[in-house]
Amino acid sequence: MTVNDHASQQHSTTGSPSSGEPVFLVIGKLHHPHGVHGDIIMQVLTDFPERLKPNMVVFIGEEHRPLRVKTFRQHHRGVLVDFYDYATPEAVGELRNYTVYVKASELPVLPTGEYYHHQVIGLRVVDESGVNLGQVTEILTTGANDVFVVQQETGAEFLLPMVDEMVLYIDLEKCEMCARPLPGLIPEKPKKDA
Repeated sequence: MTVNDHASQQHSTTGSPSSGEPVFLVIGKLHHPHGVHGDIIMQVLTDFPERLKPNMVVFIGEEHRPLRVKTFRQHHRGVLVDFYDYATPEAVGELRNYTVYVKASELPVLPTGEYYHHQVIGLRVVDESGVNLGQVTEILTTGANDVFVVQQETGAEFLLPMVDEMVLYIDLEKCEMCARPLPGLIPEKPKKDA
């Protein structure tokens, strides 16, 4: 079971709705013009750079202004992007520091057992008995496996590694994740004064 990052952790800067599945997901950030023909360097912020294709429509900035891509070419600092209607360094320079988005509905379908971050953030976490453990608020990407940050109703947080022994299943239709955290992983509830 894996979770694919698609640079889509829900932050206010994504321009996505605060609830439900995002409409737009980040795939890159534009940096500076390159050369004399209107190319611009884009930092790639997606696990799926192979789907960046000529003639695709991307959405620029928080206004999600649609632009059609003429070409994508590999560059040692990311990719070089050439947009239609931007033929000079001065013209494309106006796009410097803008975020590049795609529509969430255009994402490739993942194999069974793999999920995009935006699908997992916000899921209710329950144990095997159905007891509510909290809600996934963030995903930390580590070298070995992703780690879910789960916030309890009390506001306390605990970390849940994305390993089969602890994450038993994810049910997107029920907006639920079933987990078997190791003993001591979940913070103790504060005891009431007697």
